[in-house]
Amino acid sequence: MMGHTHAMTGAIAWLGLAPGLAALPLITESSRFMETGIMVNALTPAEFIAGALVCAGAAMLPDLDHPSATIAHTFGPVTWALSKAVAWVSGGHRGATHSLVFAAAMGFGAHWLANTYPIGRDIMVVLLIGLALRAIGIGIPGNKLGSAAINIGLTAGLYAVFLSLSVGYAWLGLAVAVGCLIHVVGDCMTERGCPVLWPLSVKFVLPWKIGIKTGKKFEQKILAPVLSVAIVGLLFWRLVPG
Repeated sequence: MMGHTHAMTGAIAWLGLAPGLAALPLITESSRFMETGIMVNALTPAEFIAGALVCAGAAMLPDLDHPSATIAHTFGPVTWALSKAVAWVSGGHRGATHSLVFAAAMGFGAHWLANTYPIGRDIMVVLLIGLALRAIGIGIPGNKLGSAAINIGLTAGLYAVFLSLSVGYAWLGLAVAVGCLIHVVGDCMTERGCPVLWPLSVKFVLPWKIGIKTGKKFEQKILAPVLSVAIVGLLFWRLVPG
């Protein structure tokens, strides 16, 4: 699947699952607990939206094994070089990064970072938000410099808003894991499938008899608009009272 499809499905997964996942231990532990001493098993609206952006960005991470993918060119030579290295280590595109092992490792890694190194956590959040905005196509068509400036400005603005609203990030690891996992599920619906149970080499394709062709008319003209409507609908359903 294409980058924008992965990002949108990542956001949808979070918007659909987050309210139920909020009941899990430690997921909603944030500055609210530090201030009140009371644990509230519910995400604030700001945490809900921040999680959707982070999950959308995380849904791009498995494609670090593809030097031509959106994520490989998001931050210039740095991400391109990283992508080349990941592709070599993971065995090429749709190798180790497209598996349950990778999703779990990224989730646990992000959770550890969130609880150990606040600065590293904040950098990860900013990078994932920027990646999500890049993936869904926010920018100026044909103007890379202008698009980069808009991306940086929006990312900084969103993070500043989340900071002002005392957003907690105990859910970060879960959002990253869900994003990576939904990427794998999406690619399992294409013709090539994914090695979900890596290091086993067998590739899974879902549904078995209908393979979506990456970048073709169905994904661009039908699937993308449907996903956009789903995101708006879920936001309205979760955030608008009554």
